[in-house]
Order: sequence, then C-alpha cells, then structure tokens
Amino acid sequence: MTPYFKSVDGASSGQGGWSSASGSGTAGDEAPLAVVIGTGFGGLAAAIRLSVKGYRVQMLEKLDAPGGRAYVHKQDGFTFDAGPTIITLPHLIGELFTLCGERMEDHVDLRLMSPFYRIRFDDGSHFDYSNDDDAMLEQIARISPEDVQGFKNLLVASERCFKLGFEELGMVAFETVSDVIKAMPNLIKMQAWRSIYSLVAQHIKHPQLRIVMSFHPLLIGGNPYSVTCVYALIHSLERRWGVHSAMGGTGAIVRELVKLLHDRKVPIRYNAPVTQIRIEGGRASGVELDTGEFIKADIVVSNADAAWTYRHLIAPQHRKHWTNKRIAKGNYSSGLFVWYFGTNRRYEDVPHHMMVLGPRYKGLLQDIFKNHTLSKDFSLYLYRPTATDPSLAPEGCDSFYALSVVPNLASGTDWPAVSEQYRQAIATALQESVLPDLNQHVVSQRVTTPQDFQDRLWSYQGAGFGLEPILTQSAWFRPHNRCQDVKDLYMVGASSQPGAGVPSVLMSAKMLEQVVPDVKSFA
Repeated sequence: MTPYFKSVDGASSGQGGWSSASGSGTAGDEAPLAVVIGTGFGGLAAAIRLSVKGYRVQMLEKLDAPGGRAYVHKQDGFTFDAGPTIITLPHLIGELFTLCGERMEDHVDLRLMSPFYRIRFDDGSHFDYSNDDDAMLEQIARISPEDVQGFKNLLVASERCFKLGFEELGMVAFETVSDVIKAMPNLIKMQAWRSIYSLVAQHIKHPQLRIVMSFHPLLIGGNPYSVTCVYALIHSLERRWGVHSAMGGTGAIVRELVKLLHDRKVPIRYNAPVTQIRIEGGRASGVELDTGEFIKADIVVSNADAAWTYRHLIAPQHRKHWTNKRIAKGNYSSGLFVWYFGTNRRYEDVPHHMMVLGPRYKGLLQDIFKNHTLSKDFSLYLYRPTATDPSLAPEGCDSFYALSVVPNLASGTDWPAVSEQYRQAIATALQESVLPDLNQHVVSQRVTTPQDFQDRLWSYQGAGFGLEPILTQSAWFRPHNRCQDVKDLYMVGASSQPGAGVPSVLMSAKMLEQVVPDVKSFA
C-alpha cells in the first residue's frame, strides 16, 4: 500500500504531506486564517488538518449543531443519526486523533458488525453479507452452487480495482488533464467504463446474488447500472477493514472531533449560514453571512455542497468552469427519503444494518435515476442502532430509520403533499415484513425528504451526494479540491473529489495536503 493508507499505528501523512509534529501546539494570532464552511465530516477533518498545518481556523455552520448530513436528532428519549451510519476504513478517523496527539480508541468506541448487512429479498429469504469467506461461500452455494467460483473470480476483480483504483489513484488530486492521462493505464486495466452491475453480472449469474454484490453504490446515491465498476473495490475495503458502527451513534464521532477542535482552540459558530464567498482580485478574500457580516480570510474551504457553493455563493463572473449551465446539465445523485422512528418495544431479530428489498431492482432504479419518477414500490435500508447500543433509546425501546432511495428534485415531486402518504406506505411494508405490529408501537417519529436536503442542507436539486459517481463525473471531471477559477478557495466533502461516503469525504480533507499552501507562504 502507499503511505497514505497506513493504519493509525503507523500513520503517515504521505509523501509531501503535513507532519503531525505541530499537533500539540496551536496557531498563533499572526498565522493565516482559514475559514471552513460547514461542519460535516469533511469540514471537521479539514479544520483539524489545517490547524495542525499551522493555520488559524474559523468554522461556520448553518445549522444549530455540528455534523451536516451527520447531524443528530434527539427527541422523546431517542437518538437518531440523521445520515451516515456505516463506518469503513476507521484508520482515516484515527489519523485525525493521531495528528492531535491522541488515540482514537480513547475517544471513540467502534464495534465491528457481523454480519455487515442482512439483505432481505421480497420473497422473505435473506443473505448475510460479511467478510467471513466461509459463511459467504456457504450461502452462495445454497442459493446457486454454480456461482461459487464466480464469487471467487469477482473477489479477484475487486482486488484489482482496490490496487489500481484505491491504492494507486485514491489520493490523487486530479487537477490537470495530464493527471487523467497518467491514470489511463489503470482505468483501462479496470475497464472503468463498465458499470459495477455489468462487472458483477460477468461473474455472478443468480439475480439475487447479483443484487447482493452490486447494491453498494446506492449507499452513496449512485445507480449500480451506471456507476463505474471501480467501486467494486468496496468489496476489498470491507473484507480488509470491516464495517463498523460507533457506540453512541455516528454523532459520537462528530462530537469527539469537535472536542479535538475545541482543544486546539478552533471556534465553531452555529446558526451562521454563509451567503457569499467574496472574490477580490481573482482570489477568495473571505465570506459574508446572512446577517451581512464579513469575515476576512486568507483561504476559504467549503464543505458545503459543491454545486450549491458554485451556484449560490460565488458570483457568475468568477466562474468559467462551473457555470450555471454546466451545473444544471450535471447528472445528480439520488434523493433520500428517511423516516426516523422509535418504538416502545424491541425487535430483537432485526440486525443493525438491513436491506429490505422490494419486488423490483432494475426497474425501480430506472424510475429513480433515469425516469425521475417516484414509484409506488421501494427498497429500504433499515438501520437499527439499538441492536448494538441500547442507550440510543429508552429502556425496552428501539431506535430506527428507514431510508428509501428516491429521485432528486428533478422529479418535480411535491414532497410536502406526498410525504405522509409515502411514510405510511413504508410503515405498512415494514409491518408486513420484518416489524410486526409496527404501527401500534411507534411512539416518536420524523421524516426528511429531498426538499429538506435542498432547503435545510442547501444540496443542489435535493441530491444526497452531489453529482452521481459515474465515470464522466469522477476524478478530474468532479469538482476539484482546489477551485479551478478562484485562488485560495478549496472544496471538501461528498460532492468534490474523490467522492461520497465517509471514507472518501475524509480523504477529500486529506487531499488538501497536496493543494493548500504552507503557512510560510503568507509571511
């Protein structure tokens, strides 16, 4: 592996990266100021790394608490993680603590999931997906003996994508066409123009097993029938490092990262939405808040949605690359409908992570991503964190969320009008499948729709993850970590390079090491 991916026991900033030698200190009053917009995982990680680099850092958050998409809702004694719940590559989180002279294990309690996910099919059968090769092969043999060898061949292909796509290209900041040209041999070897579903289908014949091995891109807003097969590397990532969940929920990780920043004297201002990035002389000179206040900065880092940042925070005359026309023409990731609910009983046979599939797969995905139509049927990701941590609900109760991948706002769906009807349909489906008598046991609930993603989180088109991660919207074609038009402006988070998902978001912050100037350059 490259130095970028060493474990926390041998953490490295990578060649040319930032040393953690200054981790115990904090920036002086004369150090250059970095303003970071947004306190999602990307923003928090960027703020930590910039602080260690020697910058003074000021964080600004639109909401009343940190986390962004990883915000935490607390109501009626229940704790609901708003967004990301699946933690892979935990050493990327560990690096942030190491940089600050701490051990992640002293702050965050991560538990390995076993199985990672249960995939329940519409006929009532299920598949437990894990990194236990024997258990995986046993299940495959039970469903389709002829696919046993195909699964082994798929793992070989996944390892190839892991080596070529993750180890060799994962931390490349694609800034020029020459960067793409250098990557072409790897892309050709991976046949990156193929979809992940087509790669899976090459090796696996049974339709249910094809779903099991191809659904991962849906967790980052992508259609398995169009997302590049490079994402097959996820199989290798999960086999190596597993799938984890945090005690206290994902919000516990956010809370501990905020404490690291507090210890480093990095202030966070909440209820402080940024409405403009001011450009002077071709460079970002600071930000304006909705109150009209101007905060001068030496560099600005946006963890906000990249399309929203370009479309709404930067005046059009300063954008030759990400014009309004180009932004509008992009293919954006799916929207998300999330029903958070607490029950006054426990459902002990429901695992931590579960996919509850509907009757259709390809047709449903076609409606979501191509037809932009809200279908009557759906598939669900059912999250039950109280399976691992009962403290997230009152005694004898369970905390859940049911997430349905839906079209983004390009569908024209009137979510305020249909939200309750859609929620009821989800409740009925769950009651008839895995949560008997659900309706009579729900005692607390709330919903989030693509409209909320646009209005509350300022996500363009209400998309959950920025541009869909197809090949022509990845790497150089995705918003760069260093803005192409405006000097001293940088992007991190799901909608910039390298992409969505907690590991990629943390990597986007790490990639700042390659593009942000040394503090000495401001002297």
